[in-house]
Amino acid sequence: MIDESTVAAGALPATGVPAEQVLAELRQLRGADRPTHGGRLFAYVYDPAVTGLDDLTATAHAASAHVNGLDPTAFPSLLAMENALVAAAGRVLGAGPGSAAPDVVGSVTSGGTESLILAVKTARDAHPEIAAPRIVVPSTAHAAFAKAAHYLRVALDVVPVSPETLRPDPVAMAAAIRPETVLVACSAPSYAHGVVDPVTEIAASAAAAGVRCHVDACFGGWTLPYLRRLGEPVPPFDFSVPGVTSISVDLHKYAYAPKGVSVLLHRDAALRAAQYFAYADWPGYTMINPVLASTRSGGPIAAAYATLRHLGDDGYLRLAAATRDAVAGLADAVRAVDGLRLLAEPESTVVCFTATDGGPDLFVLVDELTARGWHTQPQLSYAGLPVSVHLTVTAAVAPRVGEFGPDLAAAVAAARSAGPVRLPAELASVLGALTPEALTPEFVAGLAGGLGLSGEPGSGAGPLPERMALINTLLDTAPPALRERLLVEFVSLLQRPAWSAG
Repeated sequence: MIDESTVAAGALPATGVPAEQVLAELRQLRGADRPTHGGRLFAYVYDPAVTGLDDLTATAHAASAHVNGLDPTAFPSLLAMENALVAAAGRVLGAGPGSAAPDVVGSVTSGGTESLILAVKTARDAHPEIAAPRIVVPSTAHAAFAKAAHYLRVALDVVPVSPETLRPDPVAMAAAIRPETVLVACSAPSYAHGVVDPVTEIAASAAAAGVRCHVDACFGGWTLPYLRRLGEPVPPFDFSVPGVTSISVDLHKYAYAPKGVSVLLHRDAALRAAQYFAYADWPGYTMINPVLASTRSGGPIAAAYATLRHLGDDGYLRLAAATRDAVAGLADAVRAVDGLRLLAEPESTVVCFTATDGGPDLFVLVDELTARGWHTQPQLSYAGLPVSVHLTVTAAVAPRVGEFGPDLAAAVAAARSAGPVRLPAELASVLGALTPEALTPEFVAGLAGGLGLSGEPGSGAGPLPERMALINTLLDTAPPALRERLLVEFVSLLQRPAWSAG
């Protein structure tokens, strides 16, 4: 057993630590994490439950961990693997010889957020004559678009979605396009609810206005084509759709590669040109970057290459079938429980449900599911959309579906018995009067302490209590701007150096 104070004391000891002890420290630290395998975590990780895949990807990662993607002429192995990954993603998404998009090119990035930032950057930089560029997105678009707009100083025009369909109205999307618009975006599917936006109509209106259209398929781009091959009614969303100019797809999601590898595809090289950054006006090497990072480890790229080669097309078809069946089973489990309803009929790899009138407090329900070993993702209410529970379903969930239904029913019964969470009157009053500008680190630290949150580095206690219903209720009560500031200050409390006593 490793002393917690030793683990928390910092990474650089006065004298080197034996390898076995270092690995023991890592194992102990990992013991506090959510389980990444086993089919009980419905967010953040993607587990195919394929025997031997972890060992293969770890070996591939190690073989290329020190290879640097900064210079493809020095490390042609990495260039070859990147080109292979781009070609594979292109084929899955309707590109390549003989298709409607034979000239597709692409780049490998560190994840979906980088892919989306680059899609926005490329669209912006392709129009230097537009002084105040704008992008149009539905309200269900991934938050990374807002991050891109913030970083790149691009205005974000948000189109509401229908509370019934959870999709944007294509007419409203078209109406939001202005002369300054450089990009229109849609999702395939949206992360929160797992529904595919009307890509065909949105892309057509963008093309008619002479504007690029990006499809964020980071979440579903690798699995929707396989679901279509299995007979599911997947609507058109890829390069077969006229007007779609770029697509992003994460390989560390349903291609089941380790974190973090995504691919950003453009319909042709001319559309990608503005993505590059080059700089020669200094005495060092000329910097040429297709993506945000300069130095890039070859480890994740090699691990993704190994994953795709090992699983193959037939393997992905089998994994998609297992996932489809798991989604159907989980949806049936939700339908069978009085007090719950599906927020959307599943059409991808997401099961999203909410409570009916008189149903259980969903934040309490999430805690009850956690107590039974199921780690779900609560989603706060937004613009007329109710609180919901999100399940990202992977192939590893399939063997667990039979266990989920009884546990869900028991968790609902327990949540009903416990009753809804009520914020203390004084806390609700304070929240009603607070503004983001009025929040101070000291206030947030006091609030965190009162809610049982640990912000003390090296305290040995977890930063979050076992039950989160009260905290989620507080966050749901706060308006988005206040919620953002509360969480920024709280995460800042957590991210403090673990100083050594010596």
